[in-house]
Order: sequence, then C-alpha cells, then structure tokens
Amino acid sequence: MSRELPWVVSVDDHVVEPPDVWTSRLPAKDRERGPRVVRATCRTEYVTANTVKYHFGGDGPETDWWVYEDLRKPVPQVVACVGFPRESLTMEPISYADMRPGCYDPAARLADMDLNHTEMSLCFPTFPRFCGQTFLEAQDRDLALACVRAYNDWMVEEWCGGSGGRLLPLCLIPLWDPQLAADEVRRNAARGCRAVAFTELPANLGLPSIHDPARYWDPFFAACDETGTVVCMHIGSSSRMPVTSPDAPEGVRMALTFANAQYSFVDWLMSGALARFPKLKIAYSEGQIGWMPFVLERVDNIFRHSRAWAGLDPSITELPSTYAAGRVFGCFFEDDFGIASRAAVGLDRITFETDYPHQDSTWPRTREILERIAAEVGPDELYGIARGNALAMLGMEDPAR
Repeated sequence: MSRELPWVVSVDDHVVEPPDVWTSRLPAKDRERGPRVVRATCRTEYVTANTVKYHFGGDGPETDWWVYEDLRKPVPQVVACVGFPRESLTMEPISYADMRPGCYDPAARLADMDLNHTEMSLCFPTFPRFCGQTFLEAQDRDLALACVRAYNDWMVEEWCGGSGGRLLPLCLIPLWDPQLAADEVRRNAARGCRAVAFTELPANLGLPSIHDPARYWDPFFAACDETGTVVCMHIGSSSRMPVTSPDAPEGVRMALTFANAQYSFVDWLMSGALARFPKLKIAYSEGQIGWMPFVLERVDNIFRHSRAWAGLDPSITELPSTYAAGRVFGCFFEDDFGIASRAAVGLDRITFETDYPHQDSTWPRTREILERIAAEVGPDELYGIARGNALAMLGMEDPAR
C-alpha cells in the first residue's frame, strides 16, 4: 500500500549568481571594481587529477568569466550540470547560455523544484564560494564588505523575495571581522534570514579557530544565538578538500568529502561554544550522516576517561554529545547506512538535500530516493527526514500542517 510522500525542504542547494548581482547593487563608483562577468576565451589545463587551471584568454573556446580584482574565474560545468548526462560531465567551463536556467533564475528554479518534489530550498553561493572565501581573500576590505552586503541584499530581496517563501535566504558574513559578522547576522535576521554560511575549519583559511583562547568568534556566535540564525557549514568551506596523496584519483577525494565535516563536528563538541551559547545551532551541509554516531561515542568516552588532561574548555560540564541534541544537524543526499543507523545518529538531527545543480544532485529523481527511504522508515520518521527537521532547525512552522 503506497503512502503520500512529504515534499522536501532541501537544506543544501546552490545558486549560480546572475551576472548583474554586483553591477546592479554596488555603488556606481565600485561597479567596475566589483565582481562582474566578461566574455573571453579559456584554455583548461588539467594539472593533476584533483587540480584544474583556467587560462584567461588562452587557446580555447569563448566562455563567461567572473572578474574581480586579480581573480579570473569561469563556472565549471560540474557546478551547473543538471540536465546533462552524468557520463558527459567535465571540469570544462560552461557559459550562462548553456546552463539550465534554474541555475541562476529564481522562477526557473521554482519550476525545477516542482519537477523534483521539492517545496523549499536553501542555496549556497557559487562565485563567492561556500562561505564567502572570495571576499576574505580580497585586497580591498571596504569593497569586499560592500560586496558581502550587496550579495545578501540580492539573496533576500531578489533570489528569495518573489518565491512565496519557497527559496530560503542563506547569507554571507565578512569572515575577517567577527563584530562586522555579528552586525550582518542581525541586519539579515531582522528581514527574515534564518541561516548564515560559515567555514567548517577556520584555521584552514588563516583565521582563528573556534578554540581561540581569546574567543575571537564569540560576537558572531552570540548574534546567531540571539537571533536563531543557523550556522551552516558546507563541505569545502575551508578551501581545502581532504585527499590522501597528490596523485590519488579524483574518486578518492570524492569519497572523502565528509572528512572535514567530521573534524569540524569534533571541534564544535569539544570547543565549549555550544555550552556557552545554549541556543546556537549548527548544520553540516553535504557532510552525510553515517559517521556521526561514532564521533558522538568517541567524544563522550574522552570526556569520561580523559577530561583531567584533555584540555577541554571548562564550560563543558556535561557529556559533549548532550550539546548536540536538537542543535547539530547532519545533511545527506544518499546515505543508506546513515538511514539504517538513524536512531544512533539522532532522529531529530537528520536533514535532506537535493544539491541542485551540482554533479551529485538528486534532481530530478528525488521522489525515487524518498520512496526508497520510505520503505525503510516509518511515516513520522520520513516526515522528519524530508522536511520536519529542516523546518525545526530553521525555527519555521510547517505551512502544510
């Protein structure tokens, strides 16, 4: 006997920013210095299995390039590849004219969500990178701050503004200043933004870690705690993906994409941040979930047996796993082991994604995946996995109930 499948609330999709995001929103004096799109030829050089270089003006086909300060960056096809056969995907650049319009146009995105049994979607950026590293690396910090604010204005007002609440805003922060970050969190929370992108491993970006003894990030964490803004950390948001060796095939790197989320999860559970900010919530986007139970067990055993010399923050007075309940969320697209281990993962912390328009996207077959999950779980569990936990994470009521 079949049953109705809940419509998905996806907590990890992506938007390829339209070419005019910054040229239409920055002050006139900055528009020729801010991010903009130009046409030029491109030669794609495969340095290793894991490294590709794009040569602006090189001997190759013409494409669209993002230009900002010294940066010249096309959009790789695998980043905007929905609608293409999987066997044809490459790291070659793709022009806007060749992308599926749902990559960058909100009306087309909503239509593609309808085709994919998806009601709501939270989208990470493309040109700024997963947590805005592009602006962290910029030379002109004043311009970079203006770019972060312009992106957030576009995200709230234009990408999400006409969607009837189906596209959910995910904003950026100026990573180089925690007080400015806190200000930006509060500015966007006041207009309905419930999530902000952050890096899984700040030290990899040359920033203080979340263990910093001066508690560098506390102003930012306090703003998120105060406003109910979820700290969303996408795999790769530390600009370094785990790999075993320089000559390992790309498949090794792809198999290990969860590892940085695992490291970050341990960081957060043993940093004291979740203890100091009791309403703070974090999410691991595209990190999958099957590895989470062992980490919870391991950190608790360290607390039981080794806390006298483990150097843990004194604010951690309970088992570290207790700080994760209802506050740390995992995100998956295909993780059969994680679903089989759902009780150990924590039924209230499992969320689902479609990863549109990336190479791992479940579009347009998300309904098929839900049907497979439905064969393994009860109806209440399926509701939580598909949408209920995501809405609870974001502090939202379910419009369908």
